[in-house]
Amino acid sequence: MGANLDITDKLQNYINKFGLKLNPVQQEIIDYNKTLGDIKRMQIDPTQCHFLHLIIKISNIKNVLEIGTFTGLSALSISLALPEDGKLVVLDKNEETSKIAQNFFKKANQNHKITTIIKPASESLNDMKNQKFDMVFIDADKMNYKKYYEKSLGLINQGGLIIIDNVLWHGEVADVKYSDKYTINIREFNKFVCEDKRVEQVIIPLGDGMTVCRVL
Repeated sequence: MGANLDITDKLQNYINKFGLKLNPVQQEIIDYNKTLGDIKRMQIDPTQCHFLHLIIKISNIKNVLEIGTFTGLSALSISLALPEDGKLVVLDKNEETSKIAQNFFKKANQNHKITTIIKPASESLNDMKNQKFDMVFIDADKMNYKKYYEKSLGLINQGGLIIIDNVLWHGEVADVKYSDKYTINIREFNKFVCEDKRVEQVIIPLGDGMTVCRVL
């Protein structure tokens, strides 16, 4: 039986050489985030940038909602993959990082596709009841994942995708010795989604783990 490879630095460099190349502004965001210290962990992994790009392209996605933006790497990755008339709405309560993200969007000539809403996501989602999206990407405060997921189900088109980041939580979800509130919350969230008959879902071990749900 086949097994997943251990992705060493050497192998990752090989993948980078022969795989999809990052946009220069995507790389600039990554380099900027490296200067931020521990908070850089809020950034998605470059492999996830490529995955989001492919998903959007092959699914003909045009309207996307992102919950949690940080300095804009995931949002820019999504926007670059969208068609010229595609639209992305990003929600984040942090005014400082949102302004940094907006500067990167402008530098990449993507700001015409992206609408940024700076306030708590739960408030923004309540204001969006009449909107519909082809895809929702959730990468925000983990304790509210179930709330964001439920709100997203009401905003997604049938057959649309809800993608949630950090569902493997550094591998701690599978290790019983970890019992902090965040690990427990993500374990419970993963179980809830697994049992949800409104979607079909897979967990993909890219970055810190991504759940991809297709709305039935």
